[in-house]
Amino acid sequence: MTHPNHQHFDEYGQPIGFPLPDWTPPPLPPRETLTGQYCRVEPLDGARHAAQFHAANALEPDLRGWTYLTYGPFATEGDCRRWADVSAKRDDYLFHAIIDESSGKVGGVAAYMRIDPANGSIEIGGIKYTPLIAQQPVATEAMFLLMQRAFGLGYRRYEWKCDALNMPSREAALRLGFSFEGIFRNAVVHKGRNRDTAWFSVTDQEWPALRLAYEEWLMPENFDAEGQQIVRLSGLTAPLLRAVDLVNVHY
Repeated sequence: MTHPNHQHFDEYGQPIGFPLPDWTPPPLPPRETLTGQYCRVEPLDGARHAAQFHAANALEPDLRGWTYLTYGPFATEGDCRRWADVSAKRDDYLFHAIIDESSGKVGGVAAYMRIDPANGSIEIGGIKYTPLIAQQPVATEAMFLLMQRAFGLGYRRYEWKCDALNMPSREAALRLGFSFEGIFRNAVVHKGRNRDTAWFSVTDQEWPALRLAYEEWLMPENFDAEGQQIVRLSGLTAPLLRAVDLVNVHY
C-alpha cells in the first residue's frame, strides 16, 4: 500500500499527491438507525422527533445556543415540526435525531452535510445539543457513531466547520479528534453579518487510532458511580491531532 507521507513525483519531476489505484467512491449514507451504549441516532422524522426536540430546547435559559446555527430558534412546536419535516426530505443534508437511551427522549440533532462521494468527503454539522445530553456521554457517542459509519462506508475525509468566533465549537472539534486546518476569511454572509469559517478534519489514515481512543473513553469503567469521566477524551485525542502546514505540505 502506498504510504501517504511519502513524496511522489510525476515524469517531469513535479511533486504530486499519493496515488489511489483502488479508489472507489463510497455510497451515500443510508437512512438507518445507529445504536450505541448511551444513545440511538435515527434519521430525523418530524412526526416522531420534533415535539421532543422542541421541548428539550425549551429547557435552555436563553437562546445563545442558536447564535451560530443556520436554523432555529423555534418559537413554537409547530415551527420546529415544519423545520423537521423539510429537513428530513433534503437530499444534500441527512439530519439525525440523537436519542438518550436512558430516557428515550430526543436530546439533540446532527447532520451529514456536503456529502461528496466522488471525492470521499463528508461533513458533520448542524449540531444542536440540548440540556438533556450536552456534555454527557450520549453526545460524544453520537459523534463517534456517525463518524464510524462514514469511514466504514469508505469516506476518506470527515469535516467539521464552524464560525471562527465560535470557540466552544472549535474546542469541541479538537476534543473529538479533528485537526485544525485553517480559516477561510469572509467565507459566508450569515444572518446579515460576516462569518470567517474555521475548518477541521479527520482522514481515513487517522481514523483507526482515533477509533481506539473513542472506544477506550466510552468503556463503562471510564465513568465513576456519578457518571463522571475518569480519563478525559481530550487527553486521548490530543496526541493524534496534526498541525497542518498549508504552505509546506510534505507527503
